[in-house]
Amino acid sequence: MSNIIDDVLNGLSPASLWQERVYKDLHAHPELSFHETRTAALAAAKLKELGYEVLEQIGRTGVVGVLRNGTGQTVLARADMDALPVKERTGLPYASTLTANDDTGASVPVMHACGHDAHVTCLLGAAELLARARRSWSGTFVAVFQPAEEVAGGAKTMLKDGLRDRIPKPDVAFAQHVLAYPAGTVGTHVGPVLSAGDSIRIALHGKGAHGSMPHNSVDPVVLAALVVLRLQTIVSRETKPGEFAVLTVGSSVAGAKSNIIPDHAVLLANLRTYDVSVRKRMLESIERMVKAECEASGSPKPPEFH
Repeated sequence: MSNIIDDVLNGLSPASLWQERVYKDLHAHPELSFHETRTAALAAAKLKELGYEVLEQIGRTGVVGVLRNGTGQTVLARADMDALPVKERTGLPYASTLTANDDTGASVPVMHACGHDAHVTCLLGAAELLARARRSWSGTFVAVFQPAEEVAGGAKTMLKDGLRDRIPKPDVAFAQHVLAYPAGTVGTHVGPVLSAGDSIRIALHGKGAHGSMPHNSVDPVVLAALVVLRLQTIVSRETKPGEFAVLTVGSSVAGAKSNIIPDHAVLLANLRTYDVSVRKRMLESIERMVKAECEASGSPKPPEFH
C-alpha cells in the first residue's frame, strides 16, 4: 500500500507548480453561481489534457471527468466552483477586482471568499496524480466540478440534468472544504467538523405610509426588528444545551427613504446544524415565530419563506 501511495504522490512536486498558477488565476477571476463558464472551461481543458472522458454543461455549467482504469471500485470526488458577491480587501497581488451582474441585474463585486478556487485546484491536482500513476491502481475515478454551491442549487441541477445516468455509479464519494487553518498542516477531529447549512429568505409584508403618519401603516421595519430578536431565542431557549445549532440573520432590507415607511421587508437567515431532527425543529420554530410576529403586527399578508 505504501508503494502505491508513494507512486501516486511522486507527481506532487511538478503538479504543485502549475497548481499555484491555476489557483491564482482562479482567485483573480471569480464567477458567481451558474456563471462559472471560464472556470468550467479551465477544468474541462485540464481533464482533456490528462486523458479523461469529459462531460460539459451538466447542470448548466457543471463539468465531469471520468478516468477508467480497469476493474475495481469507482471513486467520485467533487469540488464546487462558484464565488461570492463580496468585495476583496486582502491586498494580494492576485486579488479579485471584478464585478458582475447578479440574478437581480445588480452589479456586485465578486470574490472567492469561501475557498472554491482552492477546491477546484486541489481536485485538478488529484486528477493529474491519479492519471500519471495509472500503473499503480485500478478502477474508475470520477471528478465532478459542481456549479452554484453557494445558492444550494448546483447539485440538484446536475442531477436533474441526468448526472446519475451519465457517469459510472460510485462506490464512494468524497467532497472537500478548506478551513482557516495553518498552511502545510492537517487537522483531525472526532465527530462532525462541518455543518449542514440552510439559507432562508423571509419576506415580511406591511402597509406603507408617510413617516409622519405611522398610524396609517403596518411598519415592516419594526416587524423585521421584532422577528430578528425573536429568532435569537430558538438557540438560546429552545435548543437543548449540548446540541449544536447556529442561527444568523445576515441581511435585513426594508425601504429606501428616511421619511417613508415601506410596505415590505426581506430577511436573509442562515441555519447551521449537525442533527436532522434539530434542523427540522428549528425550521418549524422559525416559521412559527415569524407567522406569530406578523399576526401580532397586523400584517396584511402572511410571510413568505424560500
